[in-house]
Amino acid sequence: MDRVIAARDTTDLEPLDGPWPLAEPFDIGGVRVSNRVVQAPLAGIANWAFRRQSRRHGAGLAVSEMVASFGIVHGNERTRAMLELQPDEDPVAVQIFGADPAAMAEAARAVEAAGARIVDINMGCPVRKVCKTGAGAALLIEPERGAEIVEAMVRAVDIPVTVKMRRGVTPSTADPVTAAKRFEAAGAAALFVHPRTAQEEYSGRADHRHTAEVAEAVSIPVVASGDIDSAAEARRVMRDTGVAAVAIGRPGLGNPWIYGEIAEGRPPVQRSLDEIVAEVEGFAADVAVALGPNRACAYMRKFYPWYLAGLPVAGSDREALLTAPALDLALALLRALPERVGLKPAA
Repeated sequence: MDRVIAARDTTDLEPLDGPWPLAEPFDIGGVRVSNRVVQAPLAGIANWAFRRQSRRHGAGLAVSEMVASFGIVHGNERTRAMLELQPDEDPVAVQIFGADPAAMAEAARAVEAAGARIVDINMGCPVRKVCKTGAGAALLIEPERGAEIVEAMVRAVDIPVTVKMRRGVTPSTADPVTAAKRFEAAGAAALFVHPRTAQEEYSGRADHRHTAEVAEAVSIPVVASGDIDSAAEARRVMRDTGVAAVAIGRPGLGNPWIYGEIAEGRPPVQRSLDEIVAEVEGFAADVAVALGPNRACAYMRKFYPWYLAGLPVAGSDREALLTAPALDLALALLRALPERVGLKPAA
């Protein structure tokens, strides 16, 4: 999972007439979202510490990492722990995956009981071990199977059921409009659309013309996902597609400030190393509570390269962070970096 580092220059957009469009609230099945910027679900990433950080920096809604329905149903301890939500996350959505309608319905009931305001179905994961079970993007091969799951979950819970979907499985077989209409008819309250196919994974640039086709075909809110890496790009996508909101995934890795920039219409800013270190320390403290110190140490290793991307930090210092055997040692190394590389906050 590679973070998209550089936001594109989109200064060719015409001047804005009226309020910044992404600052406005919107509804998903009666759940009020304070702005039109959503933190996208990220497998292995979006635990409650990450979601809390996203909300603190301006996301109107945060979505959990995908949670296995069978793990929930069978009471797997680690899976059940993924349903632990925090009061300051509200409203929060929990994403679940699976291919069995009954299990997905039971898992949805557990998600509702945990306090989530929205339950989302993963129909976008391209990973083979997920798709070979019939879950994730594989549900798009026969959209009626996905619609059965939507219908079963809608009957099981009172909270809105949403779908995170890709354009399809392969470019030659993709039919996102047909799938979207089936999911809407089955009761989905909103659709999150990533316009690449599962076969394409994250290659190339997301073509939101496909997102626009879905948004035009359904009457429920559509949230655009994929390569939205600046306020100007978010506005362009909303203008060109007619979607209700945008979801920020990989561009937010190591750059939590992006949610507020997009929600408020601000250009991206290069953060000082001191500011980055302070942000990582606060984030790591929550991660340690969420995962425990040992798992937190391994989890945070994903983030150091994202936070330090583009900064003149020596390879030896980067390697030391990635190999530190304990979280407190890694954070001590991180705190020493501003003085070591001579980077101070701008005056």
